[in-house]
Amino acid sequence: MMSEDQDFTHFISRIKRKTGIDLSQYKEGQMKRRLTTLRMKHGFGSFAEYDEAMEHNRALLNEFLDRMTINVSEFWRNPARWEVLRDRFLPLMLENRTSRLRLWSAACSTGEEPYTLTMILNELGVMERCSVLATDLDSTVLHKAKEGVYLERSLRDVPSNCKSKYFQSSEGAYVISDILKRGIRFEQQNLLHDPFESGFDLIVCRNVMIYFTDEAKHLLYHKFAAALKSGGILFVGSTEQIFSPGQYGLETADTFFYRKM
Repeated sequence: MMSEDQDFTHFISRIKRKTGIDLSQYKEGQMKRRLTTLRMKHGFGSFAEYDEAMEHNRALLNEFLDRMTINVSEFWRNPARWEVLRDRFLPLMLENRTSRLRLWSAACSTGEEPYTLTMILNELGVMERCSVLATDLDSTVLHKAKEGVYLERSLRDVPSNCKSKYFQSSEGAYVISDILKRGIRFEQQNLLHDPFESGFDLIVCRNVMIYFTDEAKHLLYHKFAAALKSGGILFVGSTEQIFSPGQYGLETADTFFYRKM
């Protein structure tokens, strides 16, 4: 009989073969607790039983994928950092610019961060001069992002003028403006496994890296740096300071902003 650790290790291998998602790149303690709770909710005594059930039940697999990914997001999260992007970095990027600005919101979850970005671009009057890519591993949250319907708690940091301009109240929720929707290209992507596009002026990846192992973070910072053009900016979350950015060819540009050298 397999031990509990062997059961989980075999489960990780089977999930990687089945979905291409490498759970070993996530912090094991966090991920194991999260998935054990989900497995036990359905009454499965082992991960082997849970995996077997997912083979024949698509709803179970979709629920697993949704629970595995971390989908907590808000508009204008840590507003002062977005203001630095709006007031300092975007104007610098747009100065004497003839080609379109290329921006990427990585691990965008239900869309709050790319919509915050397009909100800022539209307020600056430069939406037509920019292309915004937004990606996530989870197709369910991408569908929600494209729908653009949010509960009020997600809007608590949105400036009042933007709230009235870009959201319409509907049946207890808020629907995002089509102006912002049209400015974003949503695509499914596995950050750890899939190749990245390149030549980005800005990459926003916030409050996601904290869930990965140090090895996975190291890989991703190298991939992000390679995807940036020279002088491009990587914007990370408030718990994700890069302590030795030089090893990735980056330098600190401001708190939680890193420039490709």
